[in-house]
Amino acid sequence: MKLRVLATADDVADVAVREVASAIRLNPSLVLGLPTGRTPLRLYDRLVAWERTGRVSFARVTTFNLDEFVGVGENTPGRYRAFMEEHLFGRLRRRPYRVHFLDGNADDLDAELARYDRTLQRAGGIDLQVLGLGANGHVGFNEPAATLSAGSHRVRLHRPTRVANADLFGGKASRVPREALTVGMGAIMCARRVLMLATGREKADAVRRMIDGPLTTRFPASFLQLHRDAVALVDRDASR
Repeated sequence: MKLRVLATADDVADVAVREVASAIRLNPSLVLGLPTGRTPLRLYDRLVAWERTGRVSFARVTTFNLDEFVGVGENTPGRYRAFMEEHLFGRLRRRPYRVHFLDGNADDLDAELARYDRTLQRAGGIDLQVLGLGANGHVGFNEPAATLSAGSHRVRLHRPTRVANADLFGGKASRVPREALTVGMGAIMCARRVLMLATGREKADAVRRMIDGPLTTRFPASFLQLHRDAVALVDRDASR
């Protein structure tokens, strides 16, 4: 895994938008994996600006979001589908060709997980996976555990993850759902290229463990050390 340290969070987003746009120009039918959370917001702002000025087009791009909460109502701001509409898809002049989300309100969640994996497989897998880094090492909602699941699965969220998502639920971690659906580590590790974004001093320990720490299921991001084409873009604060 390659590490690139940039001065600020804005610099991270500037490099990231160029990486994503370059990948789309090389492959207009790119399959793009997308995260939620605070870290990618600067990237999404830049992608919107570039799309509106014709510097990038999503017309043939297929997207897969990493995860979704279980049991969050359709009109709830904390729902990740709503998050993506607000910060990316709903702001584009032309939406991606296909947009895929896990459905945390499906009647049969096991069937929904299997459906998502089939859909991803039929799309040919992820060409470029953008990731954020959880302070406890989670990627997507693959939380630290004794074992990690290769396929999409249902997960019980750890307390730090719920605290990190509190802003989506009125600032109260108690309102954050206790369970979520997530793409598994198998799909992430099979992505042809991974772009990890990490900013802020609070991520510094996680960045160190991701890059230099032991390979362990107790810190899922450490597995990216094995990826054949993974790049971590971090700001100076996150590199300390």
